[in-house]
Amino acid sequence: MTPPVRTPVRTPVRTPVRTPVRTPVRTAAGIRPALAVALVLTLVAGAFAAWAGRDWYAAAHDDSAAYAVQRDRALAAGEQAVQNLNTLDHRRVEQGLDLWETSTTGELHQQLVDGRDEFTSQVRTARTVTTARVLSGAVTELDDRAGRARVLVALRITVTTPDSRSTDKDSRMLGELTRADGHWKLSALGQAPVGGTAAG
Repeated sequence: MTPPVRTPVRTPVRTPVRTPVRTPVRTAAGIRPALAVALVLTLVAGAFAAWAGRDWYAAAHDDSAAYAVQRDRALAAGEQAVQNLNTLDHRRVEQGLDLWETSTTGELHQQLVDGRDEFTSQVRTARTVTTARVLSGAVTELDDRAGRARVLVALRITVTTPDSRSTDKDSRMLGELTRADGHWKLSALGQAPVGGTAAG
């Protein structure tokens, strides 16, 4: 009797199970969350610094512009006031003295008011005509907050006598200005020292 043929039993080969390796989750830009937050904070700080820089520059520029405006106003008012106080016509002395008074303030104004009668008498007696022309001017000091300034003005003064003879004289004068009711007016006036220079 022939023995039965046995089919060999094959042991199934088990494939080792591999645990999938998880790739760290990244942001869309490939940056870890902590780095993303740091970057955002840096960008925000940079933007704020840029904004603050522009704001500071604008404020400084505005201050400089405002200062320049007040300087120009003070110079124009100072030149006009100095010219006014060196101009007087015996034929229109009252109008001339009115102009003197409206161009001044403080102690200088009071001196002109107190001496008005004497000035009137002197000019009418002399029968002179005095005119002035500004040659140049500069603001030497300006305190906008305090409302005070100083100007150096060079002008040519012409005095015409009753016989129509004219004499010219160049003069340099220092004026102190005070802002009163929003307008710059002379509060003091005198001759500039010989050899003095203007400082703008």
